[in-house]
Amino acid sequence: MSKEKTIKSKILEYIYTVSKQPILLKDLLVANRQYNEGMHVDPAKLGFRLNLMRAYMVYIAIVLAILVPISLLTHKPLAKIDPHISILGAMIITAAIFIGFNFFRDKMRDIMTKELIKKSWKLHFPFFSYEDYSIKIDVIFDNSIKDEISKRDLEKYILDKLTTL
Repeated sequence: MSKEKTIKSKILEYIYTVSKQPILLKDLLVANRQYNEGMHVDPAKLGFRLNLMRAYMVYIAIVLAILVPISLLTHKPLAKIDPHISILGAMIITAAIFIGFNFFRDKMRDIMTKELIKKSWKLHFPFFSYEDYSIKIDVIFDNSIKDEISKRDLEKYILDKLTTL
């Protein structure tokens, strides 16, 4: 049974290099906590790295796919009006393109982070769905830090607490 790949997953595979090493339990728990709090997760902890040149190429393709049709539609009306308006418009569009890359990169990073957390979640907590238990395990992990549970006993501590819920 082959999985059908979406455009989003193809783009992620193209612009990111992902380690084949599994994510350690504590790294997964810290990443989950940071992600749930809306923070950026350290990509090294989750084992992925951005290939900047490929990200630029994908972003340029997306921008061109949007701007070329718009340019074709608006060329004649803009050619008839004052050139100063066209110059100002070009400056604004150029600024938006450069600012947009940062948003694109952050969005792709967040999507990749969530996918890797979910993938690793299935390895460490196969009987607990991510959607239902990510917040609950986050609270248990917070308690384990307060209780000074060692890394070695962390998995047993979390599973014991989950069975009492």
